[in-house]
Amino acid sequence: MLQDGKILVGKGENQVFLLPGMANRHGLIAGATGTGKTVTLKVLAEGFSDMGVPVFLADIKGDVSGTALAGTDNEKMQERLQNVGVDPAAFKYTGYPCRFWDVFGKGGIPVRATVTDVGPLLLSRLLDLSDAQEGVLNIAFRVADDNGWELIDLKDLRAMLAYLGEHHADFVNTYGNVSSQSVGGIQRALLALENDGAADFFGEPSLDIDDWMQASADGRGMINILHCVELAQRPLLYATFMLWMLSELYEGLPEVGDADKPKLVFFFDEAHMLFSDAPKALVDKVVQVVKLIRSKGVGIFFITQSPSDIPDEVLAQLNNRIQHALRAYTPAEQKAVRVAAQSFRENPKFKTEEAIGSLGTGVALTSMLDDDGVPTMVEQTTICPPQSSMSAMDMAARAMLVANDALYSKYAQAVDDRSAYEILTEQEQAAQAAAAQAEAEEQAAKEAAAAEKQALAEAKAAEKAAREEEKALQAQYKAEGRDKYGHTKMQQSIIKASRNTAKSMGRQLTKSITRGLMGNSSKTVRNAASQFAGNIVSDLIGGFFK
Repeated sequence: MLQDGKILVGKGENQVFLLPGMANRHGLIAGATGTGKTVTLKVLAEGFSDMGVPVFLADIKGDVSGTALAGTDNEKMQERLQNVGVDPAAFKYTGYPCRFWDVFGKGGIPVRATVTDVGPLLLSRLLDLSDAQEGVLNIAFRVADDNGWELIDLKDLRAMLAYLGEHHADFVNTYGNVSSQSVGGIQRALLALENDGAADFFGEPSLDIDDWMQASADGRGMINILHCVELAQRPLLYATFMLWMLSELYEGLPEVGDADKPKLVFFFDEAHMLFSDAPKALVDKVVQVVKLIRSKGVGIFFITQSPSDIPDEVLAQLNNRIQHALRAYTPAEQKAVRVAAQSFRENPKFKTEEAIGSLGTGVALTSMLDDDGVPTMVEQTTICPPQSSMSAMDMAARAMLVANDALYSKYAQAVDDRSAYEILTEQEQAAQAAAAQAEAEEQAAKEAAAAEKQALAEAKAAEKAAREEEKALQAQYKAEGRDKYGHTKMQQSIIKASRNTAKSMGRQLTKSITRGLMGNSSKTVRNAASQFAGNIVSDLIGGFFK
């Protein structure tokens, strides 16, 4: 709750406040399971909402949804209020303006980002790619951009990588070498991400971060709750989403310096999931964002069991600290307690290391930044109770709240417009059709050539058969004493006599006609002409008697 514009965290010797102007110096809420971390998170989130600051928080266990409902009064609540110096009669139980989100679209409004939004650098770090693989991924993004092929979802990126692998020779001189080994390695890494459920995250419409920076009609900041019950079981996708979100904020928000209050506050529950087995490049990116996003007016609070779950480079940036109880049974746990104790400014009234192990539920060691940005002395603090319900919201009621949300229609339906996958598939189909057509034409040409060859062979065979038949016939004629026309000797004699008679008659007839036509020409000319014409006619007539 707010008092004089400050968030009342709880009370030790004195009331402990989180100053709005110091919230973008980030913070840590740590403690063992069941020690009250979720209640502390809700108290801070409600305080930021009351001052008009939008909040984002990851609901790992599904128990933060009750923030949308008003809390209920009871004796324990009244006792807790009195312990923190708040008049129970003046304490207002109220629900807060909440908007539910879910990467898988089951427990809230779907959250999506395009592959282009995430970019090759962040993907390379998340997938722990080698330098060569990162280079190929950069080429894939560049080729897609140069050709106007949008990379929206994973199938777009997969199609783009396959295209690079098949046409790598076309890109060597312009973009650099693309090896099949690198393409295969990236595809395997993407498969692991896809198996983690990334197909639900990558797509359109992509999230507009401005939609997380809204206030309700009464001026309170919207509390955006990401339903992470399923997402938490998929650490690679969880890290992808969180790191993309931080990067998106850092790149999209203007510099504001040290403002009176933050523009947006994030609470990352189960923060160790961001760093567990994470590649160094990924941790470096988180460190960079946590360091620099403060100047954008964004505050980040990490919630985890032990401070040792968070890398030292990140832990050093978390200046507002709330440490709930830690149990130390093993040497490693005892070391974690010592490290946690050493991170506080010592209070001479108690030993911090001993106090951490003896804190009750709802009590924490706190150290907040003062007006000068200096950590206050550690105090044993009873945490203020939340004004909203500490129970989870009924799923049916939450589903109704989501369906009636003004942003639901904007993000509910996934859109799969024409992008790299569709374009490359069309090109591949066109290439296959052209190849099939060329193959069909080649086959037709081969068949025509074969038919022509067959016809020529058959013609030659027929000609040869005819010659053989003629040869056999002449042999038969010869054996029978016939001439080449098949005539017997008697027929030959008759034909010869007939031919001679016909030729003689034709010659005489022609001579008579020629003399009549030549008229008064000399006898020699008439005889020559009639002789020439007679020979021709006699040969023609004689030919009929062969």
